Amino acid sequence: MLRETDHSMRASLPPFEHVRALVVGDLMLDRYWHGDTQRVSPEAPVPVVRVTRIEERAGGAGNVARNLAALGVSVELAGVVGVDEMGERLTQILVDAGVRCHFQHSAAHPTITKLRVISRNQQLLRLDFEERFDPMPALSSQALHEALKRSQVLLLSDYAKGTLADPQPLIQAARAVAMPVLVDPKGSEFDRYRGATLLTPNQAEFEQVAGRCADEAELIGKARAMTARLDLTALLVTRGGQGMLLVPREGDPINLRAQAREVYDVTGAGDTVIAVLAAALGGGESLERAMVLANRAAGLVVGKLGTATVSADELLRADAAAETPPRGVMSESALQAMVEAAQARGERVVFTNGCFDLLHTGHVSYLAAARALGDRLIVAVNSDESVRRLKGTGRPINPLSQRMAVLGALAAVDWVVAFSEETPERLIRLLKPDLLVKGGDYRPEQIAGADFVRAQGGEVRVLDYVEACSTTAMIEKMAARQGAE
Repeated sequence: MLRETDHSMRASLPPFEHVRALVVGDLMLDRYWHGDTQRVSPEAPVPVVRVTRIEERAGGAGNVARNLAALGVSVELAGVVGVDEMGERLTQILVDAGVRCHFQHSAAHPTITKLRVISRNQQLLRLDFEERFDPMPALSSQALHEALKRSQVLLLSDYAKGTLADPQPLIQAARAVAMPVLVDPKGSEFDRYRGATLLTPNQAEFEQVAGRCADEAELIGKARAMTARLDLTALLVTRGGQGMLLVPREGDPINLRAQAREVYDVTGAGDTVIAVLAAALGGGESLERAMVLANRAAGLVVGKLGTATVSADELLRADAAAETPPRGVMSESALQAMVEAAQARGERVVFTNGCFDLLHTGHVSYLAAARALGDRLIVAVNSDESVRRLKGTGRPINPLSQRMAVLGALAAVDWVVAFSEETPERLIRLLKPDLLVKGGDYRPEQIAGADFVRAQGGEVRVLDYVEACSTTAMIEKMAARQGAE
């Protein structure tokens, strides 16, 4: 049975900074010549580009490593470069990105270089400078062997240039220590990847090996057969506008619907997908959750020009912009991402705060009225210590965790967050709500954060409390009743 995943998210990311990854594969230098095009050459019917800027980036397996490093992963990279200026430039780019390099140098082959001519953000021409490398002897160096021992996940980035002509020694060495092996495959024969954990071909690459698939059922059937034949844990087929299809060796296949994105440049999107998959798996996520994060990252990277990366912060914000945002208790960083995503969708975010010690009818009515003024309601709750400073040593009656849990269960409340200061002004400046609401007999200018909200183009409102409803009155009433008894 095919199962759909709904892009659900938790507004949090795995601990990428604790993940250690090794990337092995084909290295290349991507060069970009940018300039204006204002006339056609008199020599031939081609545009004349006046080059004004030259840019260099890591391509191939180097781009996979850069994507991992951008997420905060500790990454090491092995491959082959030439003994030339391009190899030196590629090495420096990667070192600057925080990648630890273990390169073999070939005097017989230049570093693979791809030159793209760009004008007005459109690619006019690509020139490839390359010769296929001889197969790299896997684990031939002590440095590579030690890098494998230090790692938690192995990525093989195959661009069919020769580096991974024989990946079996690497795959078997990783399997011997139960290390996940993720492969971005190439070519018409996938048998050399036997024993890997996960292969990530696009649909055209898969059908080149498995044969044309008339429909989704046939695609699933052939993918399932391939996982069994090659002893894979799963196979992930990326399908462009149709999304991603995860076919595990055991269990139901999972279809991840594509999210609508403006596609600007698909260069390197597969590198981003496998990097995020590996980082998420290394961080303890399930394969399904890793696929969701990889899909989010791919949606971001196709909106950038050329081989690009996605940061953990960008990924968190994309995660928060999903169609079904979560509700309830949030950390400040997760809430900030969701507020920005909500405002980007045109939603009006309302902010209020208080102790909310003993929740009563007045609170519920007030919060419902506040929520009615916008699309999302944030309730910031005083920490236990700040309540004691405001109300005295006998308060709060209920600890912070219980107060937040009760508020988060209310239909009117979208997000609950704690703060420990005397006022929530710092939190207001961080979240930048559209509307700041307070209850009682305040004047708007007396409300903490009011000036900031108005300066940002927002609004400040004061709402009435329900008469005869207050936590203090409830406590006094209970104390009087206990004394009478």
